[in-house]
Amino acid sequence: MASAVLPSGPQCAAAAVAAAPPGLRLRLLLLLLSAAALIPTGLCFCCRAPFPRTYQQERTELSIGGLEYIAGKGDGQNLFTKDVTVIEGEVATISCQVNKSDDSVIQLLNPNRQTIYFRDFRPLKDSRFQLLNFSSSELKVSLTNVSISDEGRYFCQLYTDPPQESYTTITVLVPPRNLMIDIQKDTAVEGEEIEVNCTAMASKPATTIRWFKGNKELKGKSEVEEWSDMYTVTSQLMLKVHKEDDGVPVICQVEHPAVTGNLQTQRYLEVQYKPQVHIQMTYPLQGLTREGDALELTCEAIGKPQPVMVTWVRVDDEMPQHAVLSGPNLFINNLNKTDNGTYRCEASNIVGKAHSDYMLYVYDSRAGEEGAIRAVDHAVIGGVVAVVVFAMLCLLIILGRYFARHKGTYFTHEAKGADDAADADTAIINAEGGQNNSEEKKEYFI
Repeated sequence: MASAVLPSGPQCAAAAVAAAPPGLRLRLLLLLLSAAALIPTGLCFCCRAPFPRTYQQERTELSIGGLEYIAGKGDGQNLFTKDVTVIEGEVATISCQVNKSDDSVIQLLNPNRQTIYFRDFRPLKDSRFQLLNFSSSELKVSLTNVSISDEGRYFCQLYTDPPQESYTTITVLVPPRNLMIDIQKDTAVEGEEIEVNCTAMASKPATTIRWFKGNKELKGKSEVEEWSDMYTVTSQLMLKVHKEDDGVPVICQVEHPAVTGNLQTQRYLEVQYKPQVHIQMTYPLQGLTREGDALELTCEAIGKPQPVMVTWVRVDDEMPQHAVLSGPNLFINNLNKTDNGTYRCEASNIVGKAHSDYMLYVYDSRAGEEGAIRAVDHAVIGGVVAVVVFAMLCLLIILGRYFARHKGTYFTHEAKGADDAADADTAIINAEGGQNNSEEKKEYFI
């Protein structure tokens, strides 16, 4: 690797520093360090070794004014830094730390190798850099209002013998600048498949987009476009809608390391569907239609758009002459059996039409009363039968207990004295106990 070596002697920068008065030496050294940062790659001012073409080499030796400069992360390194990740617009903190300090000078340079701080002095005229702490063991600097242009490697240099260098990488996170959701159709028809797109613009790194319909997560297809280290992500969702989806939000939610909480946008679905028809009997209240009574039916139709026309027809026959139609209501007075049949309510809108049927059967005028009487008679008969059965069971239990107590009286006393007696009366008289037990030998029959 070739390098341009300037002649030594009075024209050498190191010699110029040495020849300067003592009060100007520090200022000249700072100017030389700033100028050295602007020297193109491959050139070295008063050097014995070429300037490094990359900052990733393990070791670089540079001589300025006769001093050896060592950059890298070799054995025995006392200078340490940490990588920094910061969100755009916030504050990044850069810290150059020394394990074993010997009061050597600490210097901080930006990715362009320009000196930000030399000890506690700031040659770079960028007020966003502020000194937080300076000591022999640490140089801590803050960078406010970080932008994507501040991203890169920042170098800490320690002027020991030989000098040392370490670097920290600042990574800037950029949240999406805009989140938009777009639906192919503002109004969809039930059963139709629509396309929904969500775009997260200008983020770093690329965002992750998730889809939700209400509380249910759906799966979309994402595409990433990169432009000038920034990423734009577009996610597409194909959605088949139903009438239950009307008024349900479709949510596009972004996940990004620079975003705290939920960053999302949503659109509400508007779905048109054909009517749903239901017939309600408002009279008679008990639901039993008898001859001479009146019948009133109400047709309820719900759809989107709302049906404006509701009609009544009698299936396979003409409507009775005494039937009265009033919008969704059907009224038939003085029912008779000729009114039996199927009555249909029909409703329609721009999506379609639907209907619901009611089967009318007219009963005899006393159908309900006879049924009620039969119900009462059955209840009375059942109660009487239950009482009779209960009384007979009680009587059987009482007789059983009585017979159980008097079961052996006749046979026991009849056997006593019967062997030697000429007849039954004599046997009873001769029985044990004689006349004293005559009361016990009596038998009772019920």
